[in-house]
Amino acid sequence: MKTLYVLIIVLALRIASARAQTLNGAIDMHAHSYPDGVPRSIDAVDLAKLAKSRGMRALVLKNHYEPTASLATIVRKEVPGIEVFGGISLDLTVGGVNPAAVEWMTKVKGGYGKVVWLPTYDSENQAGRSGRPFSPVVRNGAVTPEVSQVIAIAAKNNLVLETGHSSPAEALIIIREAKRQGVQNVMVTHAMSASVNMSIADMQAAAKMGAYLELTFVRPGSDAAEAYVKAIRAVGPEFIVLSSDLGQANNPLHPDGLLTMYQYLASQGISIADIDRMAKVNPAKLLGLK
Repeated sequence: MKTLYVLIIVLALRIASARAQTLNGAIDMHAHSYPDGVPRSIDAVDLAKLAKSRGMRALVLKNHYEPTASLATIVRKEVPGIEVFGGISLDLTVGGVNPAAVEWMTKVKGGYGKVVWLPTYDSENQAGRSGRPFSPVVRNGAVTPEVSQVIAIAAKNNLVLETGHSSPAEALIIIREAKRQGVQNVMVTHAMSASVNMSIADMQAAAKMGAYLELTFVRPGSDAAEAYVKAIRAVGPEFIVLSSDLGQANNPLHPDGLLTMYQYLASQGISIADIDRMAKVNPAKLLGLK
C-alpha cells in the first residue's frame, strides 16, 4: 500500500508539473513558414503574432532554399514585441556551402541573420544516398575548404553554426573544427531525427566538445518521444535545445507543438527547471539574448 501511495503521489506531481508548463519566454530556433516553395501552415507574420500572443520570446525563421534574414527584419517591423531572427541554409539554391552568401547575410540591415545551417536536403548524407546532387561538407576526415571558410565567418560574426543534415560522423568533425576556430555557438540540427540519427554516444561526444543538441517536435507517447526522455537524462539538459521544426500542414502550429512537447516531458519526470533551460535559457544563449 505504501508503494502504491508513493506512486500515486509521484503521478499527481507529474500531472501538476505538466499543467504548469507555459510558453512564456520560450524560443523556437527552428520555425518553418510561408513564404516558401513548399506547403506551409502559416505565414511568418501570422506566426510571429501567434507566438507573441502565447508569450513566446523569439523565433528563428528557417527556409531550406533561401535566406531569411531580410524576412526577419520585415516581420519585426510588422510584429513588434517579439524577437525574430533568420539565417541561411547552405543548400544548392544558394550555391551550396557558399562563404560569400554567408558573408552577405551578415551585412543585411538589422543584423538579424544569426544562424547558418550547413546543407540540409542537399547534404551528402541525405541527397547523396538518393543519387541527387549534393553539397559536401567533409572529405577525407576533414571539413572542406568552403566549410572551413564558413566556420571562420561564423566565428568572426558570432553566428550560430548548425550541422544541418550532416551524418553523425560529419557533425562531430564539423564541431571539432568549429571549436578549433573559436565558434562559440554550435548546434546539431534535430539530432535524433531520421535524417541525422545521432546515437546517445554521438550526442555525448558532441556535448563534450561544447555543442548543443536540438530536439524537435515528435508525437507524445511515440518511440521517438520516449527516446528523447532517455537522451535528455543521458546527455544533460544543459546541452539540449527544444525547437519545433513545425510549419507542415499536417502538424500542430509551432506554439501548440512546443507546449505539447514541454507537457509530455514534464509528465515523464523532467523538471520545470530543466524544461525551461532547454526551451528558454539555452536558445537565448545561442542567440545572444540577455
